[in-house]
Amino acid sequence: MKLGLFLMPSHPPERGLLAGQQWDLAVLREADRLGYSEAWIGEHFTSRWEPNPAPDLLIAQALMQTRQIKLAPGAHLLPYHHPAELACRVAYMDHLAEGRYMLGIGASGLPSDWQLFCVDGMKGVNREMTAEALDIMLKVWASDGGLEYKGKFWSVNVPGPMLRTLGHHLRPLQQPHPPIGIAGLNPGSETLKLAGELGFMPLSLNMSPGYVATHWEAVLEGARRSGARPSRQDWRIVREIFVADTDEEAHRNCVGGMMGRMMRQYLLPLMADFQFTKYLKHDPSVRDDAVTPEYLADHGWLVGSPRTVRDKLTQMYKEMGGFGTLLHFTFDYADDPEPWFKSMRLMAEEVLPHFQGLDADRHEYAPAANP
Repeated sequence: MKLGLFLMPSHPPERGLLAGQQWDLAVLREADRLGYSEAWIGEHFTSRWEPNPAPDLLIAQALMQTRQIKLAPGAHLLPYHHPAELACRVAYMDHLAEGRYMLGIGASGLPSDWQLFCVDGMKGVNREMTAEALDIMLKVWASDGGLEYKGKFWSVNVPGPMLRTLGHHLRPLQQPHPPIGIAGLNPGSETLKLAGELGFMPLSLNMSPGYVATHWEAVLEGARRSGARPSRQDWRIVREIFVADTDEEAHRNCVGGMMGRMMRQYLLPLMADFQFTKYLKHDPSVRDDAVTPEYLADHGWLVGSPRTVRDKLTQMYKEMGGFGTLLHFTFDYADDPEPWFKSMRLMAEEVLPHFQGLDADRHEYAPAANP
């Protein structure tokens, strides 16, 4: 199992945009030092709790301050970008990263973002746009010029040599393109089906393990369309994590810190508005109003001492049938950073080493012996 990060990025509404960016960079530097393998950085336009409309700007800064961690937008929301422009920007970023860049794409799920860009997400237009934009980007990267594409939402005409000195030239460093991941949340996610069909990395966002386990069926359904053979080793799972010396300390720093506040004030109300609360429960009989940060710390999140978190992660892995990379959901602890950085260190040094004997595709679990 590999360990990475998922940054929404999440910040409280009172945090200045520059201060939030500085916290994100501090987290990425620490993750790089601890050997985290990758970090995915979200993109949203109309949420005060997720105030980053340009993950590639954070990636560009982080590349200068880290040495080995791979970085990815997680995800660029394709309905809001002209695919030819984004294809050129991604290709350029791939060269700047010298092999440390991956591309995450998504269809967008916030109705406020839909409204800003006049996209009818209620009718699934965002998903149609995502599929068309991705098709265009792949064709642009492969083109030497002369490609004309007239789609439902965009048209592209890739120039060949023009006026002796002009023409299409921005192609990715990694051929035929950087590794691509597709994020999914909904039941039977169409974007995860697309990941399976195209052989891309599926990313499942932070629902209950029992619910997220169904996402693999969407990946397999998509794979059957093309004959692809998806590997569970490529599957990324986002999970809330807080590790401390004792269960009590971890619970206090989690529920009583920014992790608990963000969930209480933003994400849980948002899930309720989408009628997604049921996908957070470990048992369908639990009342919706009982799904609180306290409940989730006990029945969903990986919260506790290193030993407790190892036990919870073992159960989660078995329930989901195996996956390759655990993405540590990142919160803003800029006002009191030490507990957060300690949690990251304990996760990397005292939890992850017990999960090196895994073969996700064989559904086998052979952890290292406990000390």
